[in-house]
Amino acid sequence: MLQRFYPDNEADSAYDIDYEALYRRGYRGVIFDIDNTLVPHGAPADDRAVRLFERLRDIGYGTMLLSNNKEPRVKMFHDGVGSPYIYKAGKPGRKGYEAAMERMGTTPATTLFVGDQLFTDVWGAKRAGIVTYLVRPIHPREEIQIVLKRYLERIVLYFYHRKSRVRNG
Repeated sequence: MLQRFYPDNEADSAYDIDYEALYRRGYRGVIFDIDNTLVPHGAPADDRAVRLFERLRDIGYGTMLLSNNKEPRVKMFHDGVGSPYIYKAGKPGRKGYEAAMERMGTTPATTLFVGDQLFTDVWGAKRAGIVTYLVRPIHPREEIQIVLKRYLERIVLYFYHRKSRVRNG
Protein backbone atom coordinates (compact mmCIF):
# COMPACT_ATOMS: atom_id res chain seq x y z
CA MET A 1 0.00 0.00 0.00
CA LEU A 2 2.78 2.47 0.82
CA GLN A 3 4.47 1.71 -2.51
CA ARG A 4 2.17 4.16 -4.30
CA PHE A 5 4.06 6.94 -2.49
CA TYR A 6 7.56 5.62 -3.13
CA PRO A 7 9.69 7.82 -5.39
CA ASP A 8 11.32 6.27 -8.43
CA ASN A 9 14.55 8.11 -7.61
CA GLU A 10 16.01 10.28 -4.87
CA ALA A 11 18.49 13.13 -5.12
CA ASP A 12 19.93 15.49 -2.56
CA SER A 13 18.90 18.43 -4.73
CA ALA A 14 17.19 19.26 -8.01
CA TYR A 15 20.52 20.80 -8.93
CA ASP A 16 22.40 17.47 -8.54
CA ILE A 17 20.40 15.40 -11.05
CA ASP A 18 22.28 14.32 -14.19
CA TYR A 19 19.85 15.82 -16.71
CA GLU A 20 22.25 15.24 -19.60
CA ALA A 21 22.29 11.48 -19.00
CA LEU A 22 18.50 11.43 -18.67
CA TYR A 23 18.17 13.32 -21.96
CA ARG A 24 20.33 10.67 -23.64
CA ARG A 25 17.90 8.06 -22.24
CA GLY A 26 15.01 9.78 -24.04
CA TYR A 27 13.51 12.19 -21.53
CA ARG A 28 12.43 15.50 -23.08
CA GLY A 29 10.42 17.33 -20.43
CA VAL A 30 10.88 18.16 -16.75
CA ILE A 31 8.06 19.26 -14.49
CA PHE A 32 9.18 20.99 -11.31
CA ASP A 33 7.59 21.84 -8.02
CA ILE A 34 8.93 25.22 -6.82
CA ASP A 35 8.84 25.74 -3.06
CA ASN A 36 11.52 23.84 -1.19
CA THR A 37 12.40 22.02 -4.41
CA LEU A 38 14.13 24.84 -6.29
CA VAL A 39 14.15 27.68 -3.73
CA PRO A 40 13.04 28.16 -0.11
CA HIS A 41 9.30 28.58 0.38
CA GLY A 42 8.08 31.85 -1.13
CA ALA A 43 11.48 32.93 -2.51
CA PRO A 44 12.00 34.28 -6.02
CA ALA A 45 14.25 32.49 -8.50
CA ASP A 46 17.90 32.82 -7.53
CA ASP A 47 20.98 32.66 -9.77
CA ARG A 48 21.28 28.91 -9.31
CA ALA A 49 17.69 28.37 -10.51
CA VAL A 50 18.19 30.68 -13.47
CA ARG A 51 21.34 28.78 -14.49
CA LEU A 52 19.54 25.41 -14.14
CA PHE A 53 16.72 26.44 -16.46
CA GLU A 54 19.19 27.87 -18.98
CA ARG A 55 21.10 24.58 -18.84
CA LEU A 56 17.93 22.55 -19.36
CA ARG A 57 16.95 24.67 -22.38
CA ASP A 58 20.47 24.25 -23.81
CA ILE A 59 20.21 20.47 -23.42
CA GLY A 60 16.88 20.52 -25.26
CA TYR A 61 14.35 20.00 -22.47
CA GLY A 62 10.94 21.52 -22.20
CA THR A 63 10.19 22.62 -18.65
CA MET A 64 7.06 23.37 -16.70
CA LEU A 65 6.45 24.68 -13.19
CA LEU A 66 3.58 22.89 -11.45
CA SER A 67 2.44 24.38 -8.17
CA ASN A 68 -0.55 24.29 -5.88
CA ASN A 69 0.18 27.93 -5.04
CA LYS A 70 -1.73 30.92 -6.37
CA GLU A 71 -0.59 32.65 -9.53
CA PRO A 72 1.28 35.63 -7.99
CA ARG A 73 3.69 33.30 -6.18
CA VAL A 74 4.25 31.05 -9.21
CA LYS A 75 4.59 33.98 -11.61
CA MET A 76 7.22 35.56 -9.36
CA PHE A 77 9.40 32.46 -9.78
CA HIS A 78 8.55 32.18 -13.49
CA ASP A 79 9.70 35.76 -14.06
CA GLY A 80 13.21 34.70 -13.05
CA VAL A 81 13.52 31.43 -14.97
CA GLY A 82 11.17 31.93 -17.92
CA SER A 83 9.54 28.53 -17.65
CA PRO A 84 5.82 28.13 -18.39
CA TYR A 85 3.71 27.32 -15.35
CA ILE A 86 0.47 25.94 -14.01
CA TYR A 87 -0.75 27.34 -10.70
CA LYS A 88 -3.43 25.91 -8.41
CA ALA A 89 -2.49 22.60 -10.02
CA GLY A 90 -4.51 20.38 -7.69
CA LYS A 91 -1.63 18.02 -6.91
CA PRO A 92 -1.80 15.07 -6.31
CA GLY A 93 -4.52 15.00 -8.98
CA ARG A 94 -3.38 13.92 -12.44
CA LYS A 95 -4.88 16.78 -14.44
CA GLY A 96 -2.11 19.29 -13.74
CA TYR A 97 0.58 16.80 -14.71
CA GLU A 98 -1.29 15.85 -17.87
CA ALA A 99 -1.79 19.51 -18.80
CA ALA A 100 1.93 20.15 -18.25
CA MET A 101 2.88 17.27 -20.56
CA GLU A 102 0.43 18.44 -23.19
CA ARG A 103 1.90 21.94 -23.12
CA MET A 104 5.46 20.56 -23.36
CA GLY A 105 4.52 18.03 -26.06
CA THR A 106 5.78 15.11 -23.98
CA THR A 107 4.33 11.83 -22.75
CA PRO A 108 4.67 10.05 -19.41
CA ALA A 109 7.49 7.99 -20.94
CA THR A 110 9.49 11.12 -21.86
CA THR A 111 8.75 13.26 -18.80
CA LEU A 112 10.41 13.59 -15.40
CA PHE A 113 8.99 15.15 -12.26
CA VAL A 114 11.14 16.74 -9.55
CA GLY A 115 9.63 17.65 -6.17
CA ASP A 116 10.17 17.55 -2.42
CA GLN A 117 6.91 16.07 -1.11
CA LEU A 118 5.70 12.48 -1.29
CA PHE A 119 1.96 12.95 -0.82
CA THR A 120 1.47 15.71 -3.37
CA ASP A 121 4.41 15.84 -5.78
CA VAL A 122 5.54 12.22 -6.06
CA TRP A 123 2.16 10.56 -5.67
CA GLY A 124 0.55 12.82 -8.27
CA ALA A 125 3.33 12.29 -10.80
CA LYS A 126 3.23 8.53 -10.27
CA ARG A 127 -0.54 8.57 -10.78
CA ALA A 128 0.12 10.28 -14.13
CA GLY A 129 2.74 7.64 -15.03
CA ILE A 130 5.71 10.01 -14.79
CA VAL A 131 9.15 9.04 -13.46
CA THR A 132 9.75 10.85 -10.17
CA TYR A 133 12.69 12.39 -8.35
CA LEU A 134 12.22 13.15 -4.68
CA VAL A 135 14.66 15.81 -3.51
CA ARG A 136 15.47 16.95 0.00
CA PRO A 137 13.69 20.13 1.07
CA ILE A 138 15.95 23.15 0.60
CA HIS A 139 14.96 24.91 3.80
CA PRO A 140 13.53 23.66 7.14
CA ARG A 141 10.98 26.50 7.38
CA GLU A 142 7.63 25.22 6.10
CA GLU A 143 3.93 25.85 6.53
CA ILE A 144 2.32 23.91 9.39
CA GLN A 145 0.32 21.57 7.12
CA ILE A 146 3.56 20.55 5.38
CA VAL A 147 5.35 20.04 8.70
CA LEU A 148 2.63 17.59 9.71
CA LYS A 149 2.91 15.71 6.40
CA ARG A 150 6.67 15.43 6.86
CA TYR A 151 6.11 13.20 9.91
CA LEU A 152 4.06 10.80 7.79
CA GLU A 153 6.61 11.01 4.97
CA ARG A 154 9.33 9.83 7.36
CA ILE A 155 7.33 6.65 8.01
CA VAL A 156 6.86 5.97 4.29
CA LEU A 157 10.52 6.70 3.54
CA TYR A 158 11.61 4.40 6.37
CA PHE A 159 9.85 1.47 4.67
CA TYR A 160 11.00 2.59 1.21
CA HIS A 161 14.65 2.68 2.31
CA ARG A 162 14.30 -0.61 4.17
CA LYS A 163 12.89 -2.24 1.05
CA SER A 164 15.65 -0.68 -1.09
CA ARG A 165 18.35 -2.06 1.23
CA VAL A 166 16.86 -5.55 1.09
CA ARG A 167 16.58 -5.40 -2.71
CA ASN A 168 20.11 -4.03 -3.16
CA GLY A 169 21.74 -5.82 -0.25
